[in-house]
Amino acid sequence: QVQVVESGGGNVQAGGSLTLSCRASSARYCDFDMSWYRQGPRKERDFVSGIRNDGDANYAEYVQGRFTASQNKERNQLTLQMSGLKPEDTAMYYCKAECYDLSWNLRETSWGQGTQVTVSS
Repeated sequence: QVQVVESGGGNVQAGGSLTLSCRASSARYCDFDMSWYRQGPRKERDFVSGIRNDGDANYAEYVQGRFTASQNKERNQLTLQMSGLKPEDTAMYYCKAECYDLSWNLRETSWGQGTQVTVSS
């Protein structure tokens, strides 16, 4: 079973910065594909950022240029550096980890419990 743990949320003023971290683990072999999503009050869970298997990061349009994702494959860790935060960035941020086997077959998808980011104006 895949376990996903996020950290780094908090309260910040508009224009400030926060860094989120996510770490995935499993008792069996996994090549993890990890990404960040967020869910604001009364909203759906939306994609924020992820890093593809080729190492390239992709971002939602509304965070492009403000957020930067990076990964440590050896530690199965995904980090999201957020700057220029806006009140509309207020949300619960979730990390998603997809476990792939050696043949790149998807075995399991797991979500973390989420970490709250609150941006005040």
